[in-house]
Amino acid sequence: MIKFMSLSSGSSGNCYYLASDEGGLLIDAGIPARSIAKELKSIGVSLDSGWIKGLVITHEHADHTRTAGVIGGIYNIPVYASVPVHNSIATSRFINESIGASRRNLELGEHFSLAGFELQSFLVPHDSLQNYGYHIRRGDFSFTLATDIGHLTSDIRRFASQAKYLVVEANYDPEMLRSGSYPAFLKDRVSGPFGHLSNGETASFLGEIYNPLLKHVWLCHLSKENNHPDLCWKSISSHLYNMGLRVGKTEDNHQPHYEGKDLILDVLPRTKATQVFLLEE
Repeated sequence: MIKFMSLSSGSSGNCYYLASDEGGLLIDAGIPARSIAKELKSIGVSLDSGWIKGLVITHEHADHTRTAGVIGGIYNIPVYASVPVHNSIATSRFINESIGASRRNLELGEHFSLAGFELQSFLVPHDSLQNYGYHIRRGDFSFTLATDIGHLTSDIRRFASQAKYLVVEANYDPEMLRSGSYPAFLKDRVSGPFGHLSNGETASFLGEIYNPLLKHVWLCHLSKENNHPDLCWKSISSHLYNMGLRVGKTEDNHQPHYEGKDLILDVLPRTKATQVFLLEE
């Protein structure tokens, strides 16, 4: 079984763990190293044991990279990112430690192997130097992650439609954003073509790419100020219900029950870790 765990997902920090029987990898490291170490220790994994084979970065914003220097420079875990993102990390005022010799440069669309998985990067539009999504395979297992999505592209649709398991952004509710306290320029940034996806946009996207291969969707990177987990889930699940899909959710600290459902839809918590999801290969 493949293991998946979200350690944190939101504007305050993002970090995900994925593991096969050959090792584990992290996607993004935007929370303190002590938090990463604590959550991994709770499932029997140590950062200094050699089990974590690499850290894969989406883009350079601090909520995705804050601990990249510690992971690479202190724990000597390889850090994979595009050249512009690595260069930004090296000069970031939020990151004190140097990744150093753990730096691994990734070209757009590059295929690479890590922890028993085959990974491929693809471009995700966002107001960053370069934002990668990742499509990850191992045998019949397929997993796609795309976050901080300004607008949807053919590549995002293609890799999402090839996934059995999908992590995708649902950042904001348009009405909460409109009536909220953000200044006008920030509202325009969030809702603009290089900002984030709304609940409605994510719902339409999932309805568009859904096929029987897709078993489980995790909604990630919810805004603290402009979204709410219950609102997000109801907004997106109701759209899928109206398409005739049977949508379920995972109960806390339990494994999902796929029987009798077309799709399991879960909202990832912003500031706490999930249980470990056991996923079929």
